[in-house]
Amino acid sequence: MRGGFTGAALLALLACCGPARAQAFDAELDARLAPVARLAFNHPEAGLQVLERLQKEKHGGGAESDHWQFELARARLLLAAGEVRQAQELAEKLARRAEDHAKLLRAEIAERGAQGDLAAELAQQSLQGLERGCSRSQPAESVARGGCDFRATWAALRILQRHQINRGELAFANNSNSFALALAQAGHDNLLSVISLGDLALVEQLQDQADGVRRHITLALQTAQGDAQAMGRVKVYEAALAARRREPAVQLKLLEEALRYATEADATRDVAQVQGNLVDSYMHQGEPAKAVAMARLALPVITRFRDLRLERTLRHNLSVALVLLKQFDAARQEIARVDVLRQSQTDGAQRVTELRELGQAYADAGQAKEAIRLYHEERQLSAEVAARNREASLQQLRLKYDSEGKQRDLQLLARENAIKEQQLVNRNRASQVGVALAVLLGLSMLLVGWMLLRVRDANRKLKAKQALLRAQSERDPLTELANRRHFLGVMAQQEADRFEGALLMVDIDHFKHVNDQHGHAAGDIVICEVARRITQAVRNEDLVVRWGGEEFLVFAPGVPQSQLPQLAERILFGVGSTPVQVESGPLQVSVSIGYAHFPLPPSKLKLHWEQAVNWADMALYTAKAQGRNRAVGIVTVLAQDSDALLQIEADFDAACSSERVSLQQVAGPPRWQHSSQFFGQ
Repeated sequence: MRGGFTGAALLALLACCGPARAQAFDAELDARLAPVARLAFNHPEAGLQVLERLQKEKHGGGAESDHWQFELARARLLLAAGEVRQAQELAEKLARRAEDHAKLLRAEIAERGAQGDLAAELAQQSLQGLERGCSRSQPAESVARGGCDFRATWAALRILQRHQINRGELAFANNSNSFALALAQAGHDNLLSVISLGDLALVEQLQDQADGVRRHITLALQTAQGDAQAMGRVKVYEAALAARRREPAVQLKLLEEALRYATEADATRDVAQVQGNLVDSYMHQGEPAKAVAMARLALPVITRFRDLRLERTLRHNLSVALVLLKQFDAARQEIARVDVLRQSQTDGAQRVTELRELGQAYADAGQAKEAIRLYHEERQLSAEVAARNREASLQQLRLKYDSEGKQRDLQLLARENAIKEQQLVNRNRASQVGVALAVLLGLSMLLVGWMLLRVRDANRKLKAKQALLRAQSERDPLTELANRRHFLGVMAQQEADRFEGALLMVDIDHFKHVNDQHGHAAGDIVICEVARRITQAVRNEDLVVRWGGEEFLVFAPGVPQSQLPQLAERILFGVGSTPVQVESGPLQVSVSIGYAHFPLPPSKLKLHWEQAVNWADMALYTAKAQGRNRAVGIVTVLAQDSDALLQIEADFDAACSSERVSLQQVAGPPRWQHSSQFFGQ
């Protein structure tokens, strides 16, 4: 998993200054302190020495040398050096002189301590005061006037957007990033601009906005020209984008370039953070031994700076590499340390990635039981994160149209008031202009009616757009299949604790090899073609859902248990009998399937639909463990009550061995022997 290259401390250091009760924000002093902050990110002791000299030079050490901005800068430099307790003490003192900046400093301390929720809350409180000087609608004018502490506001926004990304609230994160970029550009701070451009590109890639990604990365490269440290940051962002496109070779090359730039800039901490990202790259290249060696190089530097957020990322990557090397005891020690580091955080998106990578590593290492446990935990958390992301998008839409609706209401009210005033004047002249009054009144009523019709029409359009957004949110954009949200809606119509029907969980065999060897575009072609073939193989009344990544779920509500093997066989042969054509040539693709009919025979015990999905999952993992390119179905389960079912779920392999669960297997098509490349085993 890729950790952020920039780190919380740099954000803190670069955000110096703000309004105070006794002393106003000094933009000139802020500009002089910014290079000190940048130096201290990698060399905090040298930064403290420069700060002391600068403070003595300021008006000969007079009253101006005691400006609260010096106190704030000292606190941030101590935080960069890992002296958290001293930084906390200065934050308490600073609260009496610059309350908003003290809250920001506390937010930065909390983020360094891996307390993501607290950091976001304090950053939001800080922004309420900082934004009084920095207008969202006119950022350039605010900075030009000198009253906007754009670096502090930028730092608070970045803490907030990082938390929003971790919670899956991409629409809100995009807004925070856009405002932060506008402030950095208005203040002509190239390093902050580069970081914001990179953050925007990452969020836009998550939202499938390819044009925005290219535009912002191109601008970041232009902005970073001539600055080795900034150029290194851009290369790390490019590497992260390549990793998400599943292009590991490109990712590795870009990280090696980033390491050269960071070394050239004598940026010790940047070097360690790039090494941390290289750990992730080596794992995806199938070189866990190199990943462990690189992690051992980076870990002492990261721990010396006491940045717990980055330490968590590095230790997680180390644990995954150790699992792949089958050093399970050492891996468990690192996993336990990660669990301690994440105790104070509810960062769903990051945790989903951790669970997915650990589960895949255990599966590759032959630890099926542990892989299944992590898989179920990741699946549940993924659904929660996706729901938060959809809600954030809907809320953004509601806020937009609510604002427009209120504006229309105000305009209508103003027109109605004007009409009423005119009516009062007309009544005084009724004896002279009775006919004119009647005409005017009629026109007024028509105008009011016309405005009311416009408001109703606008409301209808708003509801239609919201309905369209909901419909789009229930459709997978790549395959046009139903997605998990749509399936949840279908399940809501079933009896809560009695799921009925058949489920088939379908997984493309070794899909990662397709992406690694042929690229992300080929992977998309394979996913779309497999989705089409599954749809053709099932009945019209069956529901095919893209469950996530390379997994699909088929819900067959009316199929009898006796016909399930034939349905599974149609899917196996429908997918695997004919190669999939991609740009590099034909690819032979196969799938593994786990299926079951509910309620489970012979006891027919009641099951919630989520529990039913878990049973299909367990059958799928059995199919994969037995060699893939096959379907494994659950025939009978010997359980007298719900507790017995839960015990079987806890150790499915043992239940199969003891014949408490009986299975049936359906073989897929034979392996092809011609020139097409096979990715099914």
